[in-house]
Amino acid sequence: MAIEIKVPNLPESVSSATIAAWHVKPGEAVQRDQNLLDLETDKVMLEVPALDDGVITEIRIQAGDTVHSGDILGILEVGGAAAAAPQAAAAPAAEASAAPAAADNDAQGPAVRKLLSELGLSAAQISGTGKGGRLTVEDVKAHAANARKPAPAAAPAKAAAPAPAPRLPGAREEQRVPMTRIRARIAERLLEAKNTTAMLTTFNEVDLKAVSELRARYKAEFEKAHGTKLGFMSFFVRATVEALKKYPVLNASVDGSDIIYHGYYDIGIAVSSERGLVVPILRDADQLSLAGIEKGIADFGARAKANKLTMDDLTGGTFSITNGGVFGSMMSTPIINPPQSAILGMHGITERPVVVNGQIEIRPMMYLALSYDHRIIDGKEAVLGLRTIKECLEDPAKLLLQL
Repeated sequence: MAIEIKVPNLPESVSSATIAAWHVKPGEAVQRDQNLLDLETDKVMLEVPALDDGVITEIRIQAGDTVHSGDILGILEVGGAAAAAPQAAAAPAAEASAAPAAADNDAQGPAVRKLLSELGLSAAQISGTGKGGRLTVEDVKAHAANARKPAPAAAPAKAAAPAPAPRLPGAREEQRVPMTRIRARIAERLLEAKNTTAMLTTFNEVDLKAVSELRARYKAEFEKAHGTKLGFMSFFVRATVEALKKYPVLNASVDGSDIIYHGYYDIGIAVSSERGLVVPILRDADQLSLAGIEKGIADFGARAKANKLTMDDLTGGTFSITNGGVFGSMMSTPIINPPQSAILGMHGITERPVVVNGQIEIRPMMYLALSYDHRIIDGKEAVLGLRTIKECLEDPAKLLLQL
């Protein structure tokens, strides 16, 4: 019995998807629930599993093509036997090995294929450490780095091979690569924020000595009790919630000529992935403990790397936090994530001299940035909201006492 492999029903806000990669070939046997291909939308990566055991007899739409809900992607013959790939008896061995290499390359994720193309490498040259032996970006980078290491000196050959032609000075190379769907969506959202909001940013700095000492004192006990590490982000989320409670307009959004005040605190946490920046939502953050916040953020990071975030994870949110400090950023002006009206930017922690009670001390300092929509948020609320975050972090007891 033949089963049509179809594009699943896409979420309401997604009109189409792109086939990122097929993980099977015609004639290949598959098992029920095995992932056959990846579909890339402008928000998440979706897997299309096999509905039954059988053999792939036909692939109708290739990687890179755009598809819609219900489109037929291929045919699965239930219970069929894997067909041997036709091969001419006189075909050279090199030719026989070339096809698997190309197929292996096609089976990689879009980020890996892009990096392979940029470096001029083949997937067959590299051993994969990902699921099912698939290549990861780290595998390709490691292989390229090893290839650049100088080879050990060899005995002089009788006849030296001609040296490759040197790259001419002033050569101006270019490479045209289409945007991924998520990159195009990010670009669209950033332009939307720029063109539809009156965005302004206010800055402050925070002394993280108290939080750092608290983490250092309890991190081992915390991890043992809760099974997760105690990071800085949970303190920032809790401090942000306190600021949003004091100044509700920071947690509001604009809908036409109306302002919507949200009575809940769904905090978007910006997470970097191979496909780009995504912002999964930590829902009801005001009801979560520090351990609950840390577990939620760790789960987002793991699922972002594995392309397992769902549309529900990325939908909604009343306020966002982004941390450029993990990449070494000293200061930036984060861009609002519409329809939200404000976003907090964290940056790198730097030990520097500050004046404390008339004395110069070395403290771990961080610059904070709050970008906000000036259409509904006045400078007073923005400045005082950011100051509340600063005060909660400099005296963490306020977070426990909700002062």
